[in-house]
Amino acid sequence: MRKVPLNCEKCGARNYTVPKKDTDERLELKKFCKTCNTHTLHKESI
Repeated sequence: MRKVPLNCEKCGARNYTVPKKDTDERLELKKFCKTCNTHTLHKESI
């Protein structure tokens, strides 16, 4: 497993670092963004 950062889709802030198994598909999780102050979709950044 490796740690990957997650970026907010709305504002682009890098808020979370989560563990990920070695797969080719990118993570997409709904998380709370402190900058937007709402729950938004966060996608794995490279």
